[in-house]
Amino acid sequence: MRYTVLGRSGLRVSELALGTVTFGEDWGWGAPKDTSARILDLYEEAGGNFLDTADHYTGGTSEEYLGEMLRGSRRDRFVIGTKFTLQTDLGDVNSAGNSRKNLVSSIEASLRRLRTDRIDLLWVHAHDTLMPVPELMRALDDQVRLGKVLHVGASNWPAWEVAQANTLAELRGWSPFVGLQIRYNLLERAAERDLLPMARQFDVPVLAWGALAEGRLTGKYLNGGGQGRLTVQPREHSMAGGDDLVVEVGKVAAEGGWTPAQVALAWVRTRPGVVIPLLGATKVEQLRDNLGCTDVALTDDQVARLERAAAFDLGYPHDLLRQDITVRDMYGVQWESIQDRRTTVQRGVADTRYSPLPWA
Repeated sequence: MRYTVLGRSGLRVSELALGTVTFGEDWGWGAPKDTSARILDLYEEAGGNFLDTADHYTGGTSEEYLGEMLRGSRRDRFVIGTKFTLQTDLGDVNSAGNSRKNLVSSIEASLRRLRTDRIDLLWVHAHDTLMPVPELMRALDDQVRLGKVLHVGASNWPAWEVAQANTLAELRGWSPFVGLQIRYNLLERAAERDLLPMARQFDVPVLAWGALAEGRLTGKYLNGGGQGRLTVQPREHSMAGGDDLVVEVGKVAAEGGWTPAQVALAWVRTRPGVVIPLLGATKVEQLRDNLGCTDVALTDDQVARLERAAAFDLGYPHDLLRQDITVRDMYGVQWESIQDRRTTVQRGVADTRYSPLPWA
């Protein structure tokens, strides 16, 4: 497995991350401890070093499993990311949200479960409208200065507030978000409107969760079949439409001798910038199959076919900015002669992805 640099953090992380929401059977569909241990072993043997968990996952069992499995020097070989925000005690209103109180108590609890003295990367699990961004960024920076957290990231945030948070952090000398976790897959490309362009511009690497749409992109749920996470915990955003796309993924897979899961993950890896698929598995065989995505080389034609099948509406203002009359008015009738060679601009005029410009 190859490695990439996680943005401004300087951390060297593997090109595939391992999500551990599947560690533990508390929610009715995860993996028992022995299987979870073998999944982690296989990931490590493949060269993986980037782990993702959360205090909320399987009621804390996910973190507990990792703490037990990573005892001793093994822990130092991994970059461990965990999250806080989601409620962990139904009887405590302050055990949810991004307040400083929940932040501190969540970190202390995660450190105990993980059996470590620091968290390499703390993710804010979701955007909390009740928590002012300046107060949150200051609270996060305090934890970094204490050494309990090394870096911070954002998960499930609007693009404009990530931009606000990192601009504020830069102005005030606080720790910025060094990563962004988003739901992103062939069935869910909404992040291409604003989140992914923002991430590229701010040099914020992306972890793509739900990269297989909870298994839908493997094809196992076609025609009402298959047993898995979605039969136990249905998700509207995973089950609405898209069967034609799932079929196309299968066709591309058959052409290359790959599996549909490998194709879907390989497509995520073709995205501009640093986009790291977040793998999740309840069986060792699933992870072994997913790891094979690094050997998939999609042709330009195959990528184009997948994206046609996964076409979506960019919406306003992007569709307005692509109209011919808008382009002529903004850039002049000579717009086709404009070449932008600035190296500081991360989205060039020849970039066909994540750009609202009609020639890009």
